[in-house]
Amino acid sequence: MIGELDFSNASVLVLGDLMLDKYYFGNVNRISPEAPVPVVKVNREEYTLGGAGNVVNNIINLKAKAYMIGAIGKDSNKSVIKQLLDEKQVNYHLLERDLPTITKIRVVGEHQQIVRIDFEEIKPLEQEELEEVKQYILSLINKVNCLVISDYGKGMVTFDLSQFVVNQAKEKNLPVIVDPKGSDWDKYRRATIITPNLKELSDLLKIEIKNDDEEIETYGQEVRKKYGLTYLLVTRSEKGMSLITENEVYHIRSEAKEVYDVSGAGDTVVATLATAMSTGINTLDAVKIANTAAGIVVGKIGTAPVTLDELKNALKGYRNRKLRHLQDLIVEIAMLREKGKKIVFTNGCFDILHRGHIEYLKKAKELGDVLIVGLNSDDSVKKIKSKDRPINRQEDRAELLASLEFVDYVVIFDEDTPYNLIKEIRPDILVKGGDYKLEEIVGREFAKRTITLPFIEGYSTTAIIGKIKKGRRDQ
Repeated sequence: MIGELDFSNASVLVLGDLMLDKYYFGNVNRISPEAPVPVVKVNREEYTLGGAGNVVNNIINLKAKAYMIGAIGKDSNKSVIKQLLDEKQVNYHLLERDLPTITKIRVVGEHQQIVRIDFEEIKPLEQEELEEVKQYILSLINKVNCLVISDYGKGMVTFDLSQFVVNQAKEKNLPVIVDPKGSDWDKYRRATIITPNLKELSDLLKIEIKNDDEEIETYGQEVRKKYGLTYLLVTRSEKGMSLITENEVYHIRSEAKEVYDVSGAGDTVVATLATAMSTGINTLDAVKIANTAAGIVVGKIGTAPVTLDELKNALKGYRNRKLRHLQDLIVEIAMLREKGKKIVFTNGCFDILHRGHIEYLKKAKELGDVLIVGLNSDDSVKKIKSKDRPINRQEDRAELLASLEFVDYVVIFDEDTPYNLIKEIRPDILVKGGDYKLEEIVGREFAKRTITLPFIEGYSTTAIIGKIKKGRRDQ
C-alpha cells in the first residue's frame, strides 16, 4: 500500500491566518496581594508559529518544502515570526497590515494554563491587499504540488481569495485542502478536500451530529454534494476519520493509544495529508498516513509536530512512546520539571544488553524520578568503537532499552559524546559508569550533580563478543 516515505520532492503552498504563539512557563508559590490571582514566577519562555504557521511547521518536519502566504502587523512581533520562518527555511510572502500581528500569549504555572492573552484585530482584506496576495499566489503556484487554505477566521481567507485559490488550482490540476472555520463554506466551494471535525460539521448544519458511522455518512455526503467537493474528510476524535467520496465512504479508525493533548492535531492532519498528496500518493492512502500522524501527535504534550522518522516507524507498526527526538523531549522535560520531577540522564552504546547494563540502569533510575538514556547511533558507535560495531542496529538497541520498565525515555544521538544532549537536557543528575573519573565526564557542567556507579564485575559487551569469537575458533 504505502512504500518508504520520501517527501523531499513534496512542495506545499499554505495560505491562511498566521499567528505567533508565546508561552511563559513558571512556578506558582503565592497569591498576589493586589488581587486574588496566582503570581507566576517565569523561568522559561518559548515562541512558536501558530495558526497556519503550525501547518507549515508540520510540513517542514516531514522534510518537505513549504511556502507560506499570510499577514503580519507593523509591530515587533512581525520580526519574531520572520525569524521563526527563516530558521525553518520556509519561503514566505507576508502582507504587512496596519493591524497587530495576531499573537496569543499563554501563561502556564505548575503545568496549568493560568491565562491566555490575545492580540488581534479581525478585518477582511481590502481590495489593494487582495490584489497583492493574488500576485504572491501567481508567483508561487508553478512551484508547488498542493495548496492548503488554513482558515482561522481572522480575516485573511475571504470569499474572493479562497475562490481565486481554488480556481487557480483547478487550472493547474493541483489539489486544494481546506481546514475550515465558521459556517460560510461557500468560499470553499469546489475545493478538493475539506477537513472539518465533528463539531465543525455540526455547527455548519446547525444540528448535533452523533459520532456514528451512519450519521457521518448521511450528513457528510449531503455537505460534499452541496459544496461541490471531491472529498470530505471528517475527523472524529477517538473514532478516527471518515473519508466521504462520490461513491464510497471509508472509516479509518484511530491509531492513538494514549491521548495526552489534542492541541494542533488538526494542523498535523492537514499538513500530512497535503505533503503525502504532493508526492502522488492516492487520497485514501494519504488519509491513512495523516490518521497515523494524528495518532502520534495526540500522544505528545503541546503542539510538537510529528517528525518523518516517527511517521515512518509508526507506519511500519513500530510505536513506542519512550523513543523521542530531542526537540520533543525538551518540551516534555519542561512539563515534568513543572511537576517537580527529578531528571536523571545517562548514556552509552548498549550494544549487547546484559545483566551489567540492567543493574546499572536500575540504580540510575533510583536516583530520581525520570531516567533518560542517550543512545549512540550506529555511525557514532563505529567512530568510538570499531568498524565492526555495533553488533545490533540502533533501532533494535533503542527498542530493547525502551522495553525496560525503569527506563522512561530513549534519545539517539550522532555525536561521539553526549555533550550537546546534556547541554539541552540539563539533568538534575548525570550518571556514568565507575570506570570514569568525575573530572573526565563530558557535560557535567550542565548537571546539578554528577554521580558514578560501579559496574558489576565480569559483565561487558567486549567480553561477550570475545567469548563468541573464541567459541567459533574452538569449533
